[in-house]
Amino acid sequence: MSTTVTGLILIVDDNPTNLDVISEALINAGYKVAIATSGERALQQIERRLPDLILLDVMMPGIDGFETCKRLKANAKTSDIPVMFMTAVADVDNKVKGLKLGAVDYITKPFQEEEVLTRVKTHLQLHFLTQNLEQQVAQKTAALQAAQLQIIQREKLSALGNLVAGVAHEIANPVGFLGGNIQPALDYIKDLFGLLDLVQKESANFSTAIEKEIEAINLEYIREDLPKLVGSMREGVKRIKDISNSLRIFARVDSIRPIACNIHDGIDSTIMILKHRLKASDTHPDIEVLREYGELPLVECYAGQLNQVFMNLLANAIDALEESNIGRSYAEIQANPNQIAIATKLSADGQRVIIRFKDNGMGMTEMVKQNIFDHLFTTKAVGKGTGLGLAIARQIVVEKHGGAIHVDSIFGEGTEFTIELPVKESISVS
Repeated sequence: MSTTVTGLILIVDDNPTNLDVISEALINAGYKVAIATSGERALQQIERRLPDLILLDVMMPGIDGFETCKRLKANAKTSDIPVMFMTAVADVDNKVKGLKLGAVDYITKPFQEEEVLTRVKTHLQLHFLTQNLEQQVAQKTAALQAAQLQIIQREKLSALGNLVAGVAHEIANPVGFLGGNIQPALDYIKDLFGLLDLVQKESANFSTAIEKEIEAINLEYIREDLPKLVGSMREGVKRIKDISNSLRIFARVDSIRPIACNIHDGIDSTIMILKHRLKASDTHPDIEVLREYGELPLVECYAGQLNQVFMNLLANAIDALEESNIGRSYAEIQANPNQIAIATKLSADGQRVIIRFKDNGMGMTEMVKQNIFDHLFTTKAVGKGTGLGLAIARQIVVEKHGGAIHVDSIFGEGTEFTIELPVKESISVS
């Protein structure tokens, strides 16, 4: 049993008799029909409503069928509409010319109704099958890209998780040993100085050699400075612990379902990890990170994946600032310092957490803004960017968390990324 194919057919002919004959046959066959008596009117009608197929007379006053077809094929909006020429002059040269212009078929006048209906049905079927195939290809391509991003994302998180676990394991014992022995060391130092004080008190006269040695080592300075030195070691150990904790927070292994997390912890851990890129160098002063945190509830999320988004946005901001520094002197940068502003707040309705990353770098052109989240799109040099970072970030925020991410940028002034995440917990944190 054959499937009935219907659609809107535009008939373009300056002959009223031809229009009546062919439109009646098509309407009786179940098709919707529109008519135009010239090429100009046909082009005007098509702008208002796109047909599924066009029957186009070759010989018409004004612009003829060939010119009308040429204009249709030159317009991206109408280029895919199949065109069938209608002509009483069916010589080979005209047929070849029409087919080269993009027509799919010829119908010869006077019309044979069955032939017209058969050819119309065939080309409509081909048109709809082509559209369906293109749609399926687009859907499959999108699905493959999404799957590829998920695989890359999982591999990144897995590799990072393994790295962090290895680093944490390697530094845990020595850091624990140092942290646990600093206070006893300070106690021992205190005891030794106490003993020295007692010796000095009990011995009224030291030998000349001892007196010279006390002077040579500057005992009073050591008494004052040694506790400070050990205190600095304690701060260093604390710093290592902070970095280790930041790594653990950043590369948190996500469970099969989202858990309530403090967004600020994730942002702070990202800043800690990238701190080496924020420090001053010979060519530029420190990159300032301005934090303006609002009072937020815990957010149900996959924390490790969101931290990956924060890392990407912060690293991109640093890249943009470094690029904007090219050609500027240290003094010029100091006068207009590099800054990254990170702000968080709760939406007015209390249903969404809003996170903003803003830099005062070079900004983006309109073309870059339009493509920034596209798969494999990158503005970085070969070997420095894959074009996957922001595509993965968008997938994590939008598809994984049901949120939104968008970019605002003015070329020459800076860029701001805004993330919105739905709130599912009501426990507030500062």
